[in-house]
Amino acid sequence: MLQLNEQGLFQPSAVVPGSRPATVERGYQSNQLPGWGAFLDESNETNAELAWPFALEIWDRMRREDPQVASVLRAVTTPIRRTPWMIDPAGARGPVVEHIARNLGLPIKGYGRVRALRTRGRFSFEEHLRHALLQLVYGHSYFEQVCFIDGGLVNLRKLGWRPPRSISRVVVARDGGLEAIEQHGVTGADIRIPVTRLVGYVNDREGANWLGMSLLRTAYKMWLLKDRGLRTQALTLERNGLGVPVYEGAEMPESVAKSPTERDNWQKSERDAGLKVAKEFRAGEGAGASIPHSANLTLKGVDGRLPDTDKPIRYYDEQIARSMLANFLNLGGDSSKGSYALGATFEDFFTGSLNALSLQVADVMQQHVVEDLVDWNWGESEPAPRIVAAVIGEDEAITPDGLGRLIEAGVVIPDAVLEEATRSRYRLPAKDTRTERVAVTLIPAEAPAAPEEEA
Repeated sequence: MLQLNEQGLFQPSAVVPGSRPATVERGYQSNQLPGWGAFLDESNETNAELAWPFALEIWDRMRREDPQVASVLRAVTTPIRRTPWMIDPAGARGPVVEHIARNLGLPIKGYGRVRALRTRGRFSFEEHLRHALLQLVYGHSYFEQVCFIDGGLVNLRKLGWRPPRSISRVVVARDGGLEAIEQHGVTGADIRIPVTRLVGYVNDREGANWLGMSLLRTAYKMWLLKDRGLRTQALTLERNGLGVPVYEGAEMPESVAKSPTERDNWQKSERDAGLKVAKEFRAGEGAGASIPHSANLTLKGVDGRLPDTDKPIRYYDEQIARSMLANFLNLGGDSSKGSYALGATFEDFFTGSLNALSLQVADVMQQHVVEDLVDWNWGESEPAPRIVAAVIGEDEAITPDGLGRLIEAGVVIPDAVLEEATRSRYRLPAKDTRTERVAVTLIPAEAPAAPEEEA
């Protein structure tokens, strides 16, 4: 408890008996029950088809077969992948900052890139980020740390991705903390990877649910209805685009009509032959049919109007994008409504969600990659730099006129790095020191004095 002292400042009061701070948990987040029931309880999934690991097959189908889902996922992941990522010193010592930047292959904020390690057989930040964002598809994405010693320092060799399909079990402690993951054994028992060697990205984790929730979960119903609508639409085109073949049999010969047995046999034969012609009729350059005299083969269309399947399919597409805050992707279509200002508002919400996601990725990397490297090499008391990403949506391209104004106002002082970056940005040739000329400022000559007038 806190109370005000005579100076108006808070100070701790006497500890009330029985109110000592707790150091051991009594409750729990995970009931630690083994088997599939534990996973269902933790994820709170009510649809049996979407229970782990059966949902992995559905998420793959959605992102690989549906263009709208694939487009929205690219819209979510591409800005995070292309935004500049860097190492912020944050008060850490120079050797520590340089070691982290070199291992991750990232530039140091305000200083540019350091000389990186050999790329072959080394950690690739771009590849890691691409796999880390698969947490949005599967709900989780786990990696195993692999290091090597060089020059007396621990270096990061790779973060090996452990595919969700290979995971047989996620081991969770009673307090909800992750203990390990287990992979299906290739030749024998399952492979257990402890949490001390794991880097795990979990989307929308709640409590002890270390399987997370896929970003596609809320779009599943719309995708399912759209898939059925597309199948119905394709069937409608297939059956009614050409017409339905209808065969009318030939007239019965008089010689056959006299005998009841021959008449029945002839009618059955004619009916079977006509049905075969109708079923095998196909459109194409070589399409055709041969029928007996007085028989008739016609293609009949549908009386009335066919159901409009385009409108509900467009609606399902809009709802899929809305479930991921990507409403602006539907603007400009046949059924779109709203102004460009409304689209800009949608985009602001979308970029805000992307920035929140990049912060989550950076937080996991900070705890389980950056700080682990610092702890292994210098101890837990050593200050660690931070991995940060540029804010998405706030980039504004500098123009030559704008750069000139900043230099003229003294906000920016030109140096060699700025000159090199400017030449590269505007595709100017590299500086040639052999033909370098010194800038000369021309001073205008004084104007001749006007002749004096004679008195």
